[in-house]
Amino acid sequence: MADTRSAPPALDVITIGRASVDLYGQQIGSRLEDIASFAKSVGGCPANIAIGTARLGLRSALLTRVGDEQMGRFIREQLEREGVSTEGLKTDKQRLTALVLLAVEAEGVSPMIFYRSDCADMALAPEDIDENFIASSRSIVVTGTHFSRENAEAAQRKAIAIAKQHGRKVAFDIDYRPNLWGLAGHAEGFERYVKSDAVSAKLKSILPDCDLIVGTEEEIMIASGADDVLSALKAIRALSQATIVLKRGAMGCIVYDGAISDDLEAGIIGKGFPIEVFNVLGAGDAFMSGFLRGWLGGEALATAATWANAGGAFAVSRLLCSPEYPTWAELQTFLKNGSPHRALRKDEVINHVHWATTRRGEIPSLMALACDHRIQLEDAAKRAGADFSRIEAFKVLAVKAAAKVANGRPGYGMLLDEKHGRHALYEYAKHGFSWLGRPVELPGSRPLRFEFGQDIGSQLVEWPVSHCIKCLCFYHPDDPAALKQEQQEKLVALYDASRKVGRELLVEIIAGKNGPLEKDTVSRAMQELYELGIKPDWWKLEPQASPDAWKRIEATITANDPYCRGVVLLGLEAPIDELREAFEATTASPVVKGFAVGRSIFADAAEAWLAGTITDTQAIDDMAERFSTLCDLWLATREMMAA
Repeated sequence: MADTRSAPPALDVITIGRASVDLYGQQIGSRLEDIASFAKSVGGCPANIAIGTARLGLRSALLTRVGDEQMGRFIREQLEREGVSTEGLKTDKQRLTALVLLAVEAEGVSPMIFYRSDCADMALAPEDIDENFIASSRSIVVTGTHFSRENAEAAQRKAIAIAKQHGRKVAFDIDYRPNLWGLAGHAEGFERYVKSDAVSAKLKSILPDCDLIVGTEEEIMIASGADDVLSALKAIRALSQATIVLKRGAMGCIVYDGAISDDLEAGIIGKGFPIEVFNVLGAGDAFMSGFLRGWLGGEALATAATWANAGGAFAVSRLLCSPEYPTWAELQTFLKNGSPHRALRKDEVINHVHWATTRRGEIPSLMALACDHRIQLEDAAKRAGADFSRIEAFKVLAVKAAAKVANGRPGYGMLLDEKHGRHALYEYAKHGFSWLGRPVELPGSRPLRFEFGQDIGSQLVEWPVSHCIKCLCFYHPDDPAALKQEQQEKLVALYDASRKVGRELLVEIIAGKNGPLEKDTVSRAMQELYELGIKPDWWKLEPQASPDAWKRIEATITANDPYCRGVVLLGLEAPIDELREAFEATTASPVVKGFAVGRSIFADAAEAWLAGTITDTQAIDDMAERFSTLCDLWLATREMMAA
């Protein structure tokens, strides 16, 4: 093997081994037999660590196999969204991706079932280990479960040999699951320790090649074969000079970087955090992610231990594994400010940082064709003598027009409704748009009402996770107090529901139709909503009268939510020349990210098409031309900003 020690590594860490789809029961305090619905996420120790370290800023990769089916593609796509390299992710066409079913039955009690019969990840083989790929990373993480099968063991041993040859670090997460070694029954997935001399003999042979060894008390004992923790630590030290990290749950951890004395506490103590234990599954992987960030970054071991314990605290306080792990910004917020909540999942400040730093991709610019109009198109249909069912077909044409302009490029989107746009939503899914917003307001309602019933949360669960909630509210800061309170309560309920179900929220404020639009009108309205705890991902606002009004809006957003994606302009059926002026007025306000305009683009085409005076193709071409013109105008104003 060639020695590439002088080549700068492209990656910080490659994790090797398990990758599954976890299905977590959403009814807390319930037996697995009684679970009615599940939340889906990426699982498996190495996959979790790859995501956890990526969220903390390390360049990570996962080396394993997934099935050639929807669950395997789900894992691949989620890793890519998290910034994890999938270069080492192999697709196994003969085997299925592993599944895990789990319920939170009580504090610290989470019965689970592993569906891993001849699964893809356990088929990892030496031929999957590429020398150049292993050498491209500063470290690798090998995991205990993958020493339970001959082929997977050979693969990990090959990776270790390559890493040592190239001067890379080897970390060992003992990750002991007796069930996966065939030492417990299918119903015993939560079992943490079964003594086995055969397993101990296997794991002891790994220890001399390790630079870092991490495990719980039970895992330290199985890796050494000893029957108590102190003896286990001494036995490991006799075989390896690695840094040893003993995980102790709520008690934190102890790091041993030298000789092991007779005092178990004679190490670097990493204190735990006083938090509520909600679900212990995946906590060790979040712990490992935090420790690796410090250890590979050259931080003091005490610092690495603190980061590790904080990561574990986040994991045990939340339901899922990798989706709940902290980002670097979130972890720093917690370490700097702490939390008044023992249940971190109830901390609104931390949760907002988590939400905002784990959203699905960046959208630095957004040009959207808004075709979520209902009343306006119903009126057009009445004038044309057309049945309302024709509106559905027209909206499909609008999607095709927008797709013609977007042509697969990023930064394009649409607004579509459910009342008349069901088929348009299906058409939308065929194209590579960046964004979709869907309205929930009853058109024209003031005070605000939701269109399909006031229990908004139950409706949103059915939406695809990538769809953004859009809510138009005719809100003026000088409205009567009773009206404002009623509208505010609706918006708070919507915001809470959006966060509960994990959907982005766009709040559209139109103030100018119900009072004077002064330079501070909209910024005052926004401030009132921010003070209620509402932090939309997007704002949709009417054009402002002056650059000063935009500066006030930008200052309000910056002061209340620096994570806000930004503002998109609405059109209010303005002609193109007026929209050009509105676009140009935002050139000093980078918080304005784009537009979502509708009637200025589709109104004429809708009237003519519903009346039967133009064809489908003519309607598409007309809308595409207008949308393209508007997009060109917007892009021109952004070029002005960059000049």
